[in-house]
Amino acid sequence: MLISLSPQFFPIGKVFEMATKRKFAGENSGALVPVKKPKQNQLALQDQGGAIQSVWVNIFPVCVLLWRHNCLHLVPQLYINLLLKLLYFFNFFVFNSTMFTASTDKTLGIWDYETGARIKKLKGHSSFINSCYPSRRGPQYVVSGADDCTVKLWDTRKRGCAQTFQNIYQVTAVSFNDTSDQILSGGIDNEIKVWDLRKNDVLYKMSGHTDTVTGLSLSPDGSFILSNAMDNTVRMWDIRPFAPLERCLKVFTGAQHNFEKNLIKCSWSPDGLMISSGSADRFVYVWDTNSRRILYKLPGHDGSVNDVDFHPNELILMSCGSDKKIYLGELQA
Repeated sequence: MLISLSPQFFPIGKVFEMATKRKFAGENSGALVPVKKPKQNQLALQDQGGAIQSVWVNIFPVCVLLWRHNCLHLVPQLYINLLLKLLYFFNFFVFNSTMFTASTDKTLGIWDYETGARIKKLKGHSSFINSCYPSRRGPQYVVSGADDCTVKLWDTRKRGCAQTFQNIYQVTAVSFNDTSDQILSGGIDNEIKVWDLRKNDVLYKMSGHTDTVTGLSLSPDGSFILSNAMDNTVRMWDIRPFAPLERCLKVFTGAQHNFEKNLIKCSWSPDGLMISSGSADRFVYVWDTNSRRILYKLPGHDGSVNDVDFHPNELILMSCGSDKKIYLGELQA
């Protein structure tokens, strides 16, 4: 399997050279616009050894494409559960031009997207890695969660795992808090755990989901965490210090999970006023954060929508699904 990356800044006028611009007037109107195959691959990452589970790039916007060997189809495929996440990190100049991948070969990969060379291959997990997330600020950390029931902290400047947090059940989603001194994890035990890096133990747990947590997303200001789960809810939690014991603030409904059991993700808009989630019913859902009202229910995909992310500056939403396609949609202000 190859991963292809076009490390190119797209101003708003350039994005739609790859996809025709189309606006959405309401919840059920319009359709997502597919990203077209580029004329040439500007970067190919090879030799990962297994199916790529998670991709993080520290610069946005870029075009990330995963190809089969025949380069005719985009993945993710049903059995891959690929997560495509594009995010502009606050520590861009610290991490430089790097990309992180989590794979079913039990390793994390750190790549230079300008050259296509793998900088490091981090080993330590004993089963499939489901999720990875780099720190926003502070030390150059990456956290990973896997089917071996562990959460692992990696210092990208050093070799080997820096810290291991032992969970009882498989870990399906991970994130840092804003200051990178805590790790959040979700898994098949339906709980969200907050781990203290200094104490090497669970600081507190957040309960409310009734099925596997499939995705975690930190709010732009770092005050809240968004979670997606197989109980068909997306929840917003208060992770600020000294918050009340009942940290679940809001529950968003509409997005669906099904028998495929995909690890469907969720995302915040840059201003925090909207959230979005993929869904097994082939729609992309966008909610108003304050009112919990569904603003958009965007069609276009022919399979489960597994991941979504907002452009950091423009009202553009990207999604990827089991139909092996990536779509761009322009939202209204």
